[in-house]
Amino acid sequence: MKAMVINRFGNEDEFILTQVENPQVKAGHVVIKVAATSVNTVDTMIRQMGNDLPLAPALPAILGMDFAGTITEVGEGVVDYHVGDEVYGCAGGLVDLQGTLAEYMLADANLIALKPKNLSMREAAALPLVGITAYEGLMRANITAGQNVLVHGGSGGVGHVALQLAKHFGAQVFATGGGDAQLALIEQLGATAINYKTQSVADYVELHTQGVGFDVVFDSVGGQNMANSFAAAALNGQVASTVSMVELDLSQAHFKGLSLHVVFMLIPMLHNHQREAHAHVLKQLTRIVELGGLQPILDTQQFNLEDVGSAHARLTSGQGMGKVVVEL
Repeated sequence: MKAMVINRFGNEDEFILTQVENPQVKAGHVVIKVAATSVNTVDTMIRQMGNDLPLAPALPAILGMDFAGTITEVGEGVVDYHVGDEVYGCAGGLVDLQGTLAEYMLADANLIALKPKNLSMREAAALPLVGITAYEGLMRANITAGQNVLVHGGSGGVGHVALQLAKHFGAQVFATGGGDAQLALIEQLGATAINYKTQSVADYVELHTQGVGFDVVFDSVGGQNMANSFAAAALNGQVASTVSMVELDLSQAHFKGLSLHVVFMLIPMLHNHQREAHAHVLKQLTRIVELGGLQPILDTQQFNLEDVGSAHARLTSGQGMGKVVVEL
């Protein structure tokens, strides 16, 4: 089969079109003909940093985590899926898991679910990593109907999904963005847009919560923005972070009695730990999508398998809007 392989870590031009052996089915797994895969920041980090990351695969490597495709073989013990089923998931591209930048892949049946019927393969491939991350963060923050929820980075990959899920769960949703296009997308998706470049945290907390603060803050920006999340949260509020690699004074979190939830959705893949949780979340996302509560936003530029280097460059440029998807 055809695959895009990297033989060394570095720039996006390291991808080489290569003929490799088809994966062999095994117990508890399925073989999938990949139709589409999306590019996530972690994919570009692995490509650039390689062995500096504990999750990088050995070289030569096939990267790519998210996919949508059709099952061609079913392994022993798999009862929920059949040949011909259209499925999606986040199931490869790190440690010993072959990635999605290939015509076929082997996937653990606990890391997949049936694709939403009302999404194309491109749209479905955009959803797994960001969808699982957003869902997990909101669930751990105990989101409930009627709450005021703030999403930092509401037009980003994780943020635009968290925004829609929070709205689906009945919250009053607000989200930050930094440009006209980002703010317009946030409003289009049903949240109140906040321009973080022109409004201070104190200003928008006063304007939208009468100074009380937000019940749940979902921070998909991270880094030093974590301090803004603490400042925006209500007393005894919940903060969920997807980017928490930062040294920070926790005094404000202490005096507000905040609960901090750090989401790292790759744990089941990296450690083969509770992988069935991913299948559960993906099934919930399928249900929500089919109910009309969630729609992934795709970047306007389209890429095929041999263009994957350009797809990585598009994501890292910061010029895209929505998920960058590669079609096979």
